[in-house]
Amino acid sequence: MIKSMTGFATAAIENDDGVVGVTVRSVNHRYLDVQLRLPSSLSDREPSLRTAIQRAVGRGRVEMSVSLQVRHAAAPSVELNGPFVEALQSALATAREQGVIEGRLTPGDLLRLPQALTIRERAVSDALPPALAASVDCAVEQALADLNRMRTHEGGHLRADVAARRALLAQLVDKLAEAANDGRLALEGRLADRVRELTADIQVDWPSVAQEVVRTAARSDISEEVTRFKAHLAHWDTLADADEPCGRKLDFLLQEMNREINTIGSKADGVGVSELIVTAKAELEKMREQVQNVE
Repeated sequence: MIKSMTGFATAAIENDDGVVGVTVRSVNHRYLDVQLRLPSSLSDREPSLRTAIQRAVGRGRVEMSVSLQVRHAAAPSVELNGPFVEALQSALATAREQGVIEGRLTPGDLLRLPQALTIRERAVSDALPPALAASVDCAVEQALADLNRMRTHEGGHLRADVAARRALLAQLVDKLAEAANDGRLALEGRLADRVRELTADIQVDWPSVAQEVVRTAARSDISEEVTRFKAHLAHWDTLADADEPCGRKLDFLLQEMNREINTIGSKADGVGVSELIVTAKAELEKMREQVQNVE
């Protein structure tokens, strides 16, 4: 399948325990290169997240960032300063005996005395709530699914472009075969005429000369190269229609097709062959540039 290596996607999931945000982008790369940015609370999840990416993406540089906003319920602790309160009660009792004050110590009195009560926030566990941990997995899977949808959509445009160029190459190689065949026949005629000019005054073995002329002209025969090139074009369609990633295989196939075109160019002789070779090489180069974007 022709799928682009370039894509971008985000996903967010919110529940009572917090908010999970995932951003993933991918660009061209020769192999699969995964880069993860995770909060420290998710460091133990890195292997499983890498595995999820490897299942979803075959090739490319993938950068994934995961953010967490955890909602922790307030967990304060209130401690009574016993010695201070006892000393305070003793002092108040003395004051009451002397008629300085009346009444008893109230909770409001304690709250107004910072020495009487100590309020502390309890340490919150680093462990993620199970529901939030599950949300991380869901958000990652959703982001990867959206990324692949975008890559597949972009791959459709790539496929249309290279399919048009592949069809043009098929036409070019047919024209090359025809031009080369005409050139070979013309070469045989020129060689035969030249031999007759050189041997006008001498006796020669014409059957042997004719065989040599044919052997010489046969060196410009490109039928084998044309057959292999057309086989590569058929193999291209097989790879493009398969389910697995095909970018590296298509790149290798283009190298083989370019090699056949070079051989044809060095062997073929005929009117317009050079122009056809240049056009074919230009199309192969454009296809190679597009294939660099294929997973």
